[in-house]
Amino acid sequence: MGSVESKTITIYDIAREAGVSPATVSRVMTNSANVRSEKRERVLQIIEKYNFKPNALAKGLSETSTKSIGIIVADVRNPFYAQLFVACESAAQKAGYTVSLYNSFGITENEMEQLEILRQQKVDAIVQIGGRVDDVQTDKRYGEVVKKIAKTTPIVVTGRLDDGIDSHSVEIDAASGIDIVMEHLLSLGHTRIAIVGGREDVRSSFEKKQLYKEILKKHGIEVNPGYIVDGSYSIESGYECMQKIMQMPKLPTAIIAINDFAAAGVVRAIEDSGYRIPQDFSVASFDNTYISEVTIPKLTSVDYNYESFGQCLIDTAIAVSKGEKVPARQAIKPTLVKRESSGPSRA
Repeated sequence: MGSVESKTITIYDIAREAGVSPATVSRVMTNSANVRSEKRERVLQIIEKYNFKPNALAKGLSETSTKSIGIIVADVRNPFYAQLFVACESAAQKAGYTVSLYNSFGITENEMEQLEILRQQKVDAIVQIGGRVDDVQTDKRYGEVVKKIAKTTPIVVTGRLDDGIDSHSVEIDAASGIDIVMEHLLSLGHTRIAIVGGREDVRSSFEKKQLYKEILKKHGIEVNPGYIVDGSYSIESGYECMQKIMQMPKLPTAIIAINDFAAAGVVRAIEDSGYRIPQDFSVASFDNTYISEVTIPKLTSVDYNYESFGQCLIDTAIAVSKGEKVPARQAIKPTLVKRESSGPSRA
């Protein structure tokens, strides 16, 4: 190959021809991490084929960095997403990176289009918070787009994609979250505990409900299917779910809402029915957003340590974009913030 052509070759061309990610090529060049011998051989052969020296490639790699990270959020109006995005933006700024925010409204077509736009913008990495990354099973069309994008742009998600899709995951430890809220309510003497809101096709909600059943069984408490009410993540859904609970012949004494929005609906439904919190019903939720501070009474809620969560997402995105070795999955440990909405069972 002529000298003019060899000057225009990039790390992405090497990666494409070798059938590996740009990060793998970078690792081969810098020996910064282990690469399987067959992949290493393949990359080195292509570097030799084009008479390209590794230090020239490394220079090309540094020139491709835009010091920017694209962030796709399911719905920034939701305080959970807003809080996590702000934490990501702050962490990125400290590291000398800029961020671009895209709001997908949880629409698959938007997510796929935004992934492609960010690839074209040559961001160093993409972070996706919510949306298809939360599915129990990854949407096939979305998965194909991610596979394509990941060949040139690292992708970090807050959920988990199916095996075979190249991505890194930083997610909330769902088991720990449901465990601490259940143990809190059980320690207050509650045995009739309901869990409301959340869709079965969303991994975190599905896992919480499965673990909720396991914890009850572990404590010798019979699972009442009527105490598990699916819905969505809105105030309206929380209200409707609680109204269904009110129709039960034997009412629960504690309600776990899938998020603070749903909890706000639960609180309103309880008040509209003439009951009191926490005297008649204890209420607890997940997310610990500003909503938990403004409901009356203030909500006991599971906090996701947003600052650490955002920092981990950005650190992972930057590290992977530089070809550094990072665990494929990392978990954020939640904590419980106890407030006025939970109290001893009077049943």
